[in-house]
Amino acid sequence: MRAAVLTVSTRVSRREAEDLSGPKLAAAAEDAGCEVVGMEVVPDDFALIEDRLHHFVAAGCDLIFTTGGTGLTPNDITPEATRSVIQREAPGFAETMRAEGLKYTPHGILTRGVSGIAGKTLIVNFPGSPKSIEQLFPVLAPTLKHVVRTLRGDSSHHESDRAG
Repeated sequence: MRAAVLTVSTRVSRREAEDLSGPKLAAAAEDAGCEVVGMEVVPDDFALIEDRLHHFVAAGCDLIFTTGGTGLTPNDITPEATRSVIQREAPGFAETMRAEGLKYTPHGILTRGVSGIAGKTLIVNFPGSPKSIEQLFPVLAPTLKHVVRTLRGDSSHHESDRAG
């Protein structure tokens, strides 16, 4: 499973803040069996986010995880840029993450992250908080191998994919 991590933060891109979420997301992906083949930081800029998502899709990444830019401020445009790249929505990932986030804080409802498919790549928006990544990635991790197999055209169901 080839994965890329895209941190969306103007402050981090300007080196005014340290990227804590990107490395946390990459480590979680690796723990779930992914090979992280790309990690980048971009500012809250629609065209740049869109460009990097297209780049990782074209590079053959199975999974792209973004962190940041999913809140309510005018600069939070990661979901809109993601929607411009995906061809099909896969809303269950974002919906499940919001539901899980509400278990920890009422502010979990504020994230506007989306999830969907571009070509044979699943893109999932995570909030820009290391703590939220720690809390939310585990609910998606058990599905990732099955996701990648199905995106590659394998429609069979594997025993190891089923919840026990």
